[in-house]
Amino acid sequence: MTTITFDTHAFVKRLIAAGMPEPQAEVLADQQTKLIDDKLATKHDLEMLRLATQNDLELLKRDLTIRMGTIVGAAVAVLSTLITILLRFPAPHP
Repeated sequence: MTTITFDTHAFVKRLIAAGMPEPQAEVLADQQTKLIDDKLATKHDLEMLRLATQNDLELLKRDLTIRMGTIVGAAVAVLSTLITILLRFPAPHP
């Protein structure tokens, strides 16, 4: 997994320069680091997700093709049987 670089020291210095007390700035920097590490997706993460999804879609497509082929084959068999029966036993004419 790709890591994201977050300069906590520079972040804390900027917060202090903006008037935030140092202890509060350090807590905020720590929480920001945890948030980035735990919740932020990288391009690599997104690419891995895309590849996994693509593989799943290929499997689903294959399964759907097999099922549709089976349904079409069964429908052709049923229709062939019905046509054979109807041709063998024509309906009487009045």
